[in-house]
Amino acid sequence: MIRQAYEADIPGVVRIYDKIHALEAAGKGCTGWKKGIYPTEQDASEAVLAGELYVYEAEGKVLAAIRINQEQLPAYALCDWAHQAPADQVMACHTLVVDPDRAGQGIAGAMLRFFENHARQKGCPWLRLDTNEKNLPARALYKKHGYAESGIVPCDFNGLPSIRLVCIEKALAGEGAID
Repeated sequence: MIRQAYEADIPGVVRIYDKIHALEAAGKGCTGWKKGIYPTEQDASEAVLAGELYVYEAEGKVLAAIRINQEQLPAYALCDWAHQAPADQVMACHTLVVDPDRAGQGIAGAMLRFFENHARQKGCPWLRLDTNEKNLPARALYKKHGYAESGIVPCDFNGLPSIRLVCIEKALAGEGAID
């Protein structure tokens, strides 16, 4: 079940962050994230307080999380987007995470479908997100779900310097977007 996150969900979300950070530290990850810099418990708390964090819960455990809002990173202004959409018609997702122990079970795809449905409900036919250039699994996931890469921009990302950010977009068919 995917639902809005509550304060009580923060430890479960942070456990996922910690697992991803551990993989990164062991050289087995590709997010480019760093423990203590991004993402952190504070990031999860701020998203919960803003009403923007959603979790995938099963078996009484948080197995995935995603932040959804209309905030586009400043680096997005450097991208040559295929669709020049008005900001009030763009929905963005940030920090999509799945418990690494549950990878390959379709949870990330379910989270993306939730993101798309949320955008439809809010009247936003344009979707934008990003990932680190080195995060090939995420890039493949987004492509599989109909998202297109619109460019790679250099930036300092949430305290992480010299990141090459892949800007990714999708137009929701039949929602005022170009099919």
